[in-house]
Amino acid sequence: CYLGRALVRQGRIDEGIASLDEAMLPAVDGKLSPIVTGLIYCNLIAACRQVYALDRSREWTEALSNWCGAQPQLVQFNGVCLLHRAEIMELNGAWQDAITEARRATTSLAHTTASEAAAGAAYQEAEIHRLRGEFAAAEDLYRTASRLGLEPQPGMALLRLAQGRAEQAAATLRRVLATTKAPLGRARLLPARVEIMIAAGAIEEARDACQELEAIATRFATDILAAMASQARGEIDLHEGSAATALGHFRAALTTWQRAGAPYLEARLRVLAGQACRMLGDEDGTELEFDAARAVFATLGAAPELARVTALVGPASSRPHGLTGREIEVLGLVATGRTNRSIATELGLSEKTIDRHLSNIFDKLAVNSRAAATAYAFQNGLI
Repeated sequence: CYLGRALVRQGRIDEGIASLDEAMLPAVDGKLSPIVTGLIYCNLIAACRQVYALDRSREWTEALSNWCGAQPQLVQFNGVCLLHRAEIMELNGAWQDAITEARRATTSLAHTTASEAAAGAAYQEAEIHRLRGEFAAAEDLYRTASRLGLEPQPGMALLRLAQGRAEQAAATLRRVLATTKAPLGRARLLPARVEIMIAAGAIEEARDACQELEAIATRFATDILAAMASQARGEIDLHEGSAATALGHFRAALTTWQRAGAPYLEARLRVLAGQACRMLGDEDGTELEFDAARAVFATLGAAPELARVTALVGPASSRPHGLTGREIEVLGLVATGRTNRSIATELGLSEKTIDRHLSNIFDKLAVNSRAAATAYAFQNGLI
């Protein structure tokens, strides 16, 4: 059992999972004591979660659930089982059911010494409250998880980002990553770091996080890690104005999340894909992606993301010029007389990217000079 987990941590995924499967054989056959059997179940599921082997994690969590049903005296394992079920329910979009399971886990573990699992249950419930926009409830539960000994990240940092406190979120993730050494542990934090650092204007840190995530995905070679790395790379490309390249990365990641049955993550990717389509002037593609995302967010009750995509849809329908938010930002700086190099420095982009934005602006406004673009902007209230 421990050999299998060690192999997984070394990046020898297939060997590690095979070793864990082998350890499960006598447990499934009832040849081991209940305590040992429960430990093996938990180690196998933990290893699958570490490397994002979601299908295997689902299968073994269901097996653990069935086994726990026949072992009601093993309260600790029942609580851990409920926690694993809550995690899978969240991924699958059954958010209210996930909260119910997390609370059952908390109740089950209330009179045990399993503080780590109890902290995990609090964190799991906090995540769903955050995604639904119930920020006060989320913060209380993140603090509970912290009191029980769990670092409530990246959830709490993402909560700060949703509250408009990007700099605070960035500082928190810098601190946590400075003390997190294990590659798979860092992989849990790096997607949030990319998102938060872009929002905070720390684009170089976002690039570094993306490159590290890509290296981890290459080392451990699982589909989910590859999808996480593709999405991160797409976010960097989108920020830098390389919409076509970004869209390719988003499409690759989207296929994986669809296959994994993760509607919220799929919908977030659709928003990013829609933004890329808009940058490319494809308003039909933009509308299709945004509409699909809105339907999912509405069904899930993901209020913050629903508000965000609704805001993205609104400006597009009311702007005949079709400029993206980034292009309007560039145009505003052009109007102040700034050079492309100066604008690139200001926005943390390459000069080539600014050239491309300016070319897109000229095409969309049907003008051929910076002066004409500036005049259009003032006449139409864009700046």
